[in-house]
Amino acid sequence: MEAQVVSPVQGTQVVGRVASLLRLVGRKPEGSSLAGLVRESGLTRPTVHRLLMSLAAEGLLDRDARSGNWILGPEMFLLGSVAAARFPFEDIARPSLRRLAEETGESAFYSIRRGQEAVCVLREEGSFPVRSFVLHEGVRFPLGVASAGTAMMAFLPDEEQAAILSNWDQHAGTFTTGHRKDVVAGNLERTRLHGYAVNPGLVLEGSWGMGAAVFDQQGRPVGALSLTGIEPRFRPERQEFLGKLLLEEAHRMSAKLPAERPVHVL
Repeated sequence: MEAQVVSPVQGTQVVGRVASLLRLVGRKPEGSSLAGLVRESGLTRPTVHRLLMSLAAEGLLDRDARSGNWILGPEMFLLGSVAAARFPFEDIARPSLRRLAEETGESAFYSIRRGQEAVCVLREEGSFPVRSFVLHEGVRFPLGVASAGTAMMAFLPDEEQAAILSNWDQHAGTFTTGHRKDVVAGNLERTRLHGYAVNPGLVLEGSWGMGAAVFDQQGRPVGALSLTGIEPRFRPERQEFLGKLLLEEAHRMSAKLPAERPVHVL
């Protein structure tokens, strides 16, 4: 009997589906339900269930006993611990996040560029008692959405920005409603003018943010520092102060990024 040969296309498709599910589960600390994963992935329920069970068997996912949600498993922690040495976010970004949180009272974040997305990887809580909970570790936004993604996209080469904007509705997905193409184009222009981005509650009404891009040794935007909070804390008279602090810390981080081993993955 001849051995069955799995075509490269089929194998690649499975890997893509697995990676997509892992990313979807990792977006929320509380995990995601089966129904939610089916809806967000666009896959059939049997396919999603089969992949989830296989990932759980390998320890990459787990099932929360109380909520029934799927959450990241212990094997993901072990893999992440090993990979962390290659991406020294903690050493490079944490000091800047602490200074921003201490000086402003707002929550400070560091996000990296991952393809055409901005992914939050670090957070430092501020002292102001009322906070915005839109952003946390693992959250992904399309470039051009939220302050970190806007700050990064604004300093991409013109042709890359044009390519994203030409396919904006598909790129932004569910965020298109609050981020119309003309609104985003205006935000990008203002970001290039001032050096920092302002998100006036476009992701969630009343939740504002500001961000400044971090650049690698070749001058490419690879990450962004951002501050989030409630609207009264981001009034025009305070934005210049917050923007100055963000730009100072983003400059410090850019100067620290190693030339031979950047802390981002494209």
